[in-house]
Amino acid sequence: MTDLELFALNYKVLISPLIHNSGCVTLIIKLAMKSIKISASILSADFSNFGAVVQRLEDGGANMIHFDIMDGHFVPNLTFGNGLIKSLRAKSNLKFDTHLMVSNPEQYIEACAEAGSDYITAHAESTKHLHRLIAQIKATGKKAGVSIVPSTHEDALKYVIDDVDLILVMTVNPGFGGQKFIESQLLKIQNIRKMINDTKRDILLSVDGGINSTTAPLCIQAGADVLVSGAYIFSGDNYGDRIKELRANTKIIEAS
Repeated sequence: MTDLELFALNYKVLISPLIHNSGCVTLIIKLAMKSIKISASILSADFSNFGAVVQRLEDGGANMIHFDIMDGHFVPNLTFGNGLIKSLRAKSNLKFDTHLMVSNPEQYIEACAEAGSDYITAHAESTKHLHRLIAQIKATGKKAGVSIVPSTHEDALKYVIDDVDLILVMTVNPGFGGQKFIESQLLKIQNIRKMINDTKRDILLSVDGGINSTTAPLCIQAGADVLVSGAYIFSGDNYGDRIKELRANTKIIEAS
């Protein structure tokens, strides 16, 4: 076993070699102590006991609570609204991560902010005036996020990336929890990570859809900062154990 392999084994890291056209393999090793945030999507939680669920998530090490607000129009499902955010705000110190899967998101921004959201994320596909929508969110004093569905190219972010605080990549088609991870989105995550790095701004890169102990390290390696997970966390009795499993590969050897 080489020193590099032993290093990787000891730190439970992933190796990403940079292969040049010359055929030489250059490993420029950097241990990236990535602080991976877990945003727990309560869409998959017990709707009859949200208060206790949020407390258990906080105790289990979650960083954020993810609210999937759906209108039955932009996506084929109808969920909860700002009333839930407001009712839970006093019960948790975690960041509230509100994901608007709605048509005409402009109509929801003020209410989301007043309810206690910390991040408000809208879909690029849901509005004709994305730049204006981002400005509307930021005018409330909240962090602004933009999400894109699997069929949307990352170029949709090009002219707004200097204004956003969070980018959410959907790795399933939005509307329902528990779907299978779409692996083609890993390249998109990598490309967006490069775009973010080029801005030299502190923009969170979040991934949502089919996140479990198998797909989480793939997303982290591709450049994700935030993992949104619902079905996986709530499929176990111990939320803390599930959250720890998602963070299992937070030390990554990156090629640079």
